[in-house]
Amino acid sequence: MKKTDFFKKILTWILDLFEIYIPVITFSVMFTVFLLQVCFRYLFNSPLTWPYEITLIAFIWTTLLGACYARRMNAHVSFGLVYDSLTAKKKTMIRLVGNGIILIAFGIALYPSYDYIAFMEFQKTTVVRIPFNLVYSPFLVFLVIILGRTAYEIYTDLKQLVRVDS
Repeated sequence: MKKTDFFKKILTWILDLFEIYIPVITFSVMFTVFLLQVCFRYLFNSPLTWPYEITLIAFIWTTLLGACYARRMNAHVSFGLVYDSLTAKKKTMIRLVGNGIILIAFGIALYPSYDYIAFMEFQKTTVVRIPFNLVYSPFLVFLVIILGRTAYEIYTDLKQLVRVDS
Protein backbone atom coordinates (compact mmCIF):
# COMPACT_ATOMS: atom_id res chain seq x y z
CA MET A 1 0.00 0.00 0.00
CA LYS A 2 1.29 3.45 -0.90
CA LYS A 3 1.95 6.00 1.82
CA THR A 4 -0.61 8.37 0.34
CA ASP A 5 -3.27 5.64 0.37
CA PHE A 6 -2.45 4.89 4.01
CA PHE A 7 -2.72 8.54 5.04
CA LYS A 8 -5.92 8.95 3.01
CA LYS A 9 -7.43 5.95 4.82
CA ILE A 10 -6.42 7.33 8.21
CA LEU A 11 -7.82 10.79 7.37
CA THR A 12 -11.08 9.26 6.12
CA TRP A 13 -11.37 7.21 9.32
CA ILE A 14 -10.75 10.29 11.50
CA LEU A 15 -13.31 12.33 9.54
CA ASP A 16 -15.84 9.48 9.79
CA LEU A 17 -15.22 9.33 13.54
CA PHE A 18 -15.95 13.03 14.02
CA GLU A 19 -18.67 13.42 11.39
CA ILE A 20 -20.61 10.16 11.73
CA TYR A 21 -19.80 8.00 14.75
CA ILE A 22 -19.50 10.62 17.51
CA PRO A 23 -22.72 12.42 16.44
CA VAL A 24 -24.55 9.07 16.35
CA ILE A 25 -23.33 8.26 19.86
CA THR A 26 -24.12 11.72 21.23
CA PHE A 27 -27.58 11.70 19.64
CA SER A 28 -28.25 8.27 21.14
CA VAL A 29 -27.12 9.49 24.56
CA MET A 30 -29.23 12.63 24.21
CA PHE A 31 -32.34 10.66 23.25
CA THR A 32 -31.87 8.01 25.94
CA VAL A 33 -31.24 10.52 28.71
CA PHE A 34 -34.22 12.59 27.56
CA LEU A 35 -36.49 9.53 27.76
CA LEU A 36 -35.07 8.66 31.16
CA GLN A 37 -35.84 12.18 32.39
CA VAL A 38 -39.41 11.97 31.08
CA CYS A 39 -39.91 8.60 32.80
CA PHE A 40 -38.56 9.81 36.13
CA ARG A 41 -40.51 13.06 36.00
CA TYR A 42 -43.92 11.76 34.91
CA LEU A 43 -43.98 8.08 35.88
CA PHE A 44 -42.07 8.17 39.17
CA ASN A 45 -42.80 11.82 40.03
CA SER A 46 -39.12 12.26 40.92
CA PRO A 47 -37.35 14.54 38.42
CA LEU A 48 -33.60 14.16 38.02
CA THR A 49 -31.26 17.14 37.80
CA TRP A 50 -28.42 15.77 35.66
CA PRO A 51 -30.27 14.75 32.44
CA TYR A 52 -30.82 18.36 31.41
CA GLU A 53 -27.07 19.06 31.36
CA ILE A 54 -26.22 15.82 29.58
CA THR A 55 -28.92 16.46 26.97
CA LEU A 56 -27.65 19.98 26.38
CA ILE A 57 -24.03 18.85 26.02
CA ALA A 58 -25.00 15.98 23.70
CA PHE A 59 -27.07 18.41 21.62
CA ILE A 60 -24.08 20.74 21.21
CA TRP A 61 -21.84 17.86 20.14
CA THR A 62 -24.45 16.37 17.79
CA THR A 63 -25.25 19.67 16.13
CA LEU A 64 -21.70 20.87 15.56
CA LEU A 65 -20.26 17.57 14.40
CA GLY A 66 -23.39 16.74 12.40
CA ALA A 67 -22.99 20.05 10.56
CA CYS A 68 -19.55 18.83 9.44
CA TYR A 69 -21.19 15.78 7.87
CA ALA A 70 -23.81 18.00 6.21
CA ARG A 71 -20.94 20.02 4.71
CA ARG A 72 -19.33 16.80 3.46
CA MET A 73 -22.54 15.80 1.70
CA ASN A 74 -23.34 19.37 0.54
CA ALA A 75 -26.68 18.93 2.30
CA HIS A 76 -27.09 22.34 3.90
CA VAL A 77 -30.22 24.30 3.09
CA SER A 78 -29.70 26.62 0.16
CA PHE A 79 -31.85 28.94 -1.88
CA GLY A 80 -30.85 28.30 -5.45
CA LEU A 81 -33.41 30.23 -7.43
CA VAL A 82 -30.88 32.67 -8.90
CA TYR A 83 -27.85 30.39 -8.54
CA ASP A 84 -29.41 27.56 -10.55
CA SER A 85 -30.06 29.85 -13.51
CA LEU A 86 -26.39 30.90 -13.83
CA THR A 87 -23.76 29.48 -16.15
CA ALA A 88 -21.23 27.00 -14.80
CA LYS A 89 -18.48 29.63 -14.73
CA LYS A 90 -20.62 32.11 -12.78
CA LYS A 91 -21.65 29.38 -10.31
CA THR A 92 -17.97 28.62 -9.74
CA MET A 93 -17.22 32.30 -9.17
CA ILE A 94 -20.05 32.65 -6.64
CA ARG A 95 -18.89 29.49 -4.82
CA LEU A 96 -15.35 30.90 -4.70
CA VAL A 97 -16.55 34.19 -3.20
CA GLY A 98 -18.82 32.47 -0.67
CA ASN A 99 -16.20 29.92 0.33
CA GLY A 100 -13.59 32.66 0.52
CA ILE A 101 -15.74 34.54 3.01
CA ILE A 102 -16.23 31.37 5.07
CA LEU A 103 -12.50 30.60 4.96
CA ILE A 104 -11.55 34.10 6.11
CA ALA A 105 -14.23 34.30 8.83
CA PHE A 106 -13.53 30.86 10.26
CA GLY A 107 -9.79 31.37 9.96
CA ILE A 108 -10.09 34.57 11.98
CA ALA A 109 -12.30 32.82 14.55
CA LEU A 110 -10.00 29.82 15.03
CA TYR A 111 -7.45 31.19 17.51
CA PRO A 112 -9.86 33.28 19.64
CA SER A 113 -12.16 30.25 19.87
CA TYR A 114 -9.29 28.03 20.94
CA ASP A 115 -8.15 30.64 23.46
CA TYR A 116 -11.61 30.97 24.99
CA ILE A 117 -12.24 27.22 25.13
CA ALA A 118 -8.84 26.69 26.78
CA PHE A 119 -9.70 29.46 29.25
CA MET A 120 -12.99 27.75 30.16
CA GLU A 121 -11.15 24.74 31.62
CA PHE A 122 -11.52 25.99 35.18
CA GLN A 123 -15.30 26.31 35.01
CA LYS A 124 -17.46 23.22 35.30
CA THR A 125 -21.11 22.49 34.64
CA THR A 126 -23.33 22.94 37.67
CA VAL A 127 -24.54 19.40 38.28
CA VAL A 128 -22.32 16.90 36.47
CA ARG A 129 -19.13 18.98 36.93
CA ILE A 130 -17.85 18.50 33.36
CA PRO A 131 -15.28 21.16 32.43
CA PHE A 132 -16.64 23.67 29.93
CA ASN A 133 -13.60 23.28 27.70
CA LEU A 134 -14.70 19.69 27.09
CA VAL A 135 -18.30 20.78 26.53
CA TYR A 136 -17.33 23.34 23.88
CA SER A 137 -14.36 21.54 22.29
CA PRO A 138 -16.44 20.24 19.34
CA PHE A 139 -16.60 23.84 18.14
CA LEU A 140 -12.86 23.72 17.43
CA VAL A 141 -13.27 20.42 15.59
CA PHE A 142 -16.13 22.01 13.64
CA LEU A 143 -13.99 25.01 12.69
CA VAL A 144 -11.03 22.88 11.58
CA ILE A 145 -13.14 20.47 9.52
CA ILE A 146 -15.13 23.25 7.87
CA LEU A 147 -11.91 25.15 7.13
CA GLY A 148 -10.39 22.04 5.57
CA ARG A 149 -13.45 21.22 3.48
CA THR A 150 -13.83 24.84 2.39
CA ALA A 151 -10.16 25.13 1.41
CA TYR A 152 -10.45 21.90 -0.58
CA GLU A 153 -13.59 23.16 -2.33
CA ILE A 154 -11.83 26.43 -3.20
CA TYR A 155 -8.92 24.41 -4.59
CA THR A 156 -11.18 22.26 -6.78
CA ASP A 157 -13.14 25.30 -7.98
CA LEU A 158 -9.93 27.12 -8.89
CA LYS A 159 -8.73 24.05 -10.80
CA GLN A 160 -12.07 23.90 -12.61
CA LEU A 161 -11.95 27.62 -13.38
CA VAL A 162 -8.42 27.35 -14.81
CA ARG A 163 -9.46 24.32 -16.87
CA VAL A 164 -12.50 26.17 -18.28
CA ASP A 165 -10.41 29.25 -19.19
CA SER A 166 -7.74 27.15 -20.93
